[in-house]
Amino acid sequence: MQDSRQHDGLRPTGLPSPPVVPATFFGMVLGLGGLGNGWRTAARVWDAPALPGEALSLAAGSVWFFWIVLYGWKWAMSREEALAELRHPIQAFFIALVPVATMIAATAVSPYIPAIAWAMFVLGITCQIGFSTWVVGELWQGGRHTDATTPTLYMPTVGGSFVSAIACGSFGHPEAGLLFFGAGFLSLVVLESIVLHRLMIHTLPVSLRATMGLHLATPAVGSVAYLAVTNGPPDRFGQMLFGYALLQALVMLRLVPWLRQQPFSPAAWAYTFGVSALPLAALRFVERGQTGPIPLLAIPLFIGANLIIGWVALQTVRLAFMGKLLPRR
Repeated sequence: MQDSRQHDGLRPTGLPSPPVVPATFFGMVLGLGGLGNGWRTAARVWDAPALPGEALSLAAGSVWFFWIVLYGWKWAMSREEALAELRHPIQAFFIALVPVATMIAATAVSPYIPAIAWAMFVLGITCQIGFSTWVVGELWQGGRHTDATTPTLYMPTVGGSFVSAIACGSFGHPEAGLLFFGAGFLSLVVLESIVLHRLMIHTLPVSLRATMGLHLATPAVGSVAYLAVTNGPPDRFGQMLFGYALLQALVMLRLVPWLRQQPFSPAAWAYTFGVSALPLAALRFVERGQTGPIPLLAIPLFIGANLIIGWVALQTVRLAFMGKLLPRR
C-alpha cells in the first residue's frame, strides 16, 4: 500500500502531494507587474483607461502570493528538491526572482495595502542583497563550467539591483536607489562580455533559450531604474541606455525562429521582463518631457508588449487547464 501511494503521487495520509514550484514561476509576477506599471503610466500620459493597469497590478500581487506560499511549502516539506535547485549551476540564479518578484508585487499593491507593501519592499531588498552577495561569492571561487554560463547570470546582481532601484524610487528613496543602480549597471558591464563570449563560442541548448529573455531585459529594466532614481528632463545617458535596449529588442526579433525551437513552457515568462520594461521606459521618458523618436516608439512598443504578454498568459492558462502547468514530485 505504501509503495502504491508513492507511485501515484499520494502522501502517506492519502492526500495528493503539493506541486514543487520552481523559482522560475516568479517570472509571471515580473511580466504582469511590469505591464501593469505600463498601463498605470499610460493612464497618466495618454489618459488611457485606469482599469487594465489596476487589474494587472492586483493580478501580479495575487500570483506572487500564490507562488510564495507554494515555494515556502517546498522548502518546508520538500527540502531536497529545494536544495537541489539551490545547488544547480544554472537554476540557482533563478532564485533571485523570488525577492525581485516580491519588490515588483510590493509596488503593484502599494496603493491598496501600503503597510504590507512596505514590509514586502524591505523584505525583498534584504533578501536580494543577501542572495546576490552569496551567489557572487560562489562565482568568485571559480570552477565554473562554460556550459553553466548563461544569461541567468544577470539575475542576482543586474536584475536584482535594477529592480531594487525601481522599488526604492517608488517608495521615496531615490538616493538609496542610485546605489543599487550603480551596482546593477557596473555588473551589467562586467557580465555582458562574459555572456556574449559564451553565446558566440558555444551554442545555447534549446532547453535554455528562454533565458535569452533575461539578456533583453537588462538594459530595458536598467532604463526604467535610471528614470526611477533621477528627476527632471531625461539626460543623454538615460537615452543611450534605452538605445541599447532597442538594439537588444531588434536582435531578439531576428532570433525568433531560433528561440521558438524551444517548446512553450512557463519559462517563456522570462521574455516578459524585458518586453514589459521597454514600453514602460518609453512612457516614463514621455512623462518626463522627452522629445524626438522615443515618444513615437512608445505606442508600437506598448501595443507589442500587450500582444506578447497576452499571448504568453493565454498559453499559460491553456497549460493550467490541461493540468500541465504545475509540476509534481
